[in-house]
Amino acid sequence: MNANQKVKRFLQVGIFLMFALVSLSVAAAGVPQKKEAALSAAWKWLALIDGGNYSQSWREAASYFRNAVTPEKWEQSLRAYRKPLGKVISRKVKSESYETSLPGAPDGEYVVIRFETSFENKKQSIETVTPMLDEDGHWRVSGYFIK
Repeated sequence: MNANQKVKRFLQVGIFLMFALVSLSVAAAGVPQKKEAALSAAWKWLALIDGGNYSQSWREAASYFRNAVTPEKWEQSLRAYRKPLGKVISRKVKSESYETSLPGAPDGEYVVIRFETSFENKKQSIETVTPMLDEDGHWRVSGYFIK
């Protein structure tokens, strides 16, 4: 390889790396906004649960969620597990993580949010709320767990 070929090759690799870095930067720049939108959706959805609006929380959930559980089963689960905890005393975000793949779920865009929550009848718990970017382009909750 002569000097001109080496320079050309160096420039090609450099340009490729530049495009790769720009692409990663653009993708990463959108993650904070996605997290913010997902967090907003989670807070609104949790307000429905906190208010005892279980059927409305099912209607506002992601299509993936609604296809996995019937409204009756959802309400039954919340009455059995969430209602006995009582009213929320405090809730704050412990962590949030943007993911594109989760175990047992289709690939997509998710934000796994963990809240430190204190209820009337359970002083320390972790609520995990997982909004996903739904088919309609809106962030909607696809999973909810209390530990």
